[in-house]
Amino acid sequence: MKKYDKIIFVAESGTSRAPLAAGILSEYTLKHPVEIQARGLVVLFPEPLNQKTEAVMISNGINMEGYMSTQLVEEDFSDDTLVLTMEHNQMEKILEKYENADPENVHVLTELVGDELEIINPYGGTLQQYGLCYETMRKTIKKLVNLLNEGE
Repeated sequence: MKKYDKIIFVAESGTSRAPLAAGILSEYTLKHPVEIQARGLVVLFPEPLNQKTEAVMISNGINMEGYMSTQLVEEDFSDDTLVLTMEHNQMEKILEKYENADPENVHVLTELVGDELEIINPYGGTLQQYGLCYETMRKTIKKLVNLLNEGE
């Protein structure tokens, strides 16, 4: 895998899965330092973390205090930026909507690491479902870390 200087996780509102992925990845040590961000596809105004997502992150030692969701914009795309979505339809929306989005650098997170299933949106679910989302995400991010580090 080529070296990226920035990784942006993207999901619908940018208040749950995207910051969860960013928070988990930031816990790992990468051989090549990377700026890690989270964005939403539909952010009408900045919102804090989803409360259940925040509870799960805190209980797992990940602090994203002060986090506010941010809209994905054209300026987020560059040759050295890897954009990872949670679902296939999100990747398609990005490639349709953003001129600067290069298909080489925009992937579904789970597809990139070789997982078969997308990471399900726990929105509206129980705290346990958010916990399950965290566990699934953690395993997927671990595979991503291995991919990022093996190119060194």
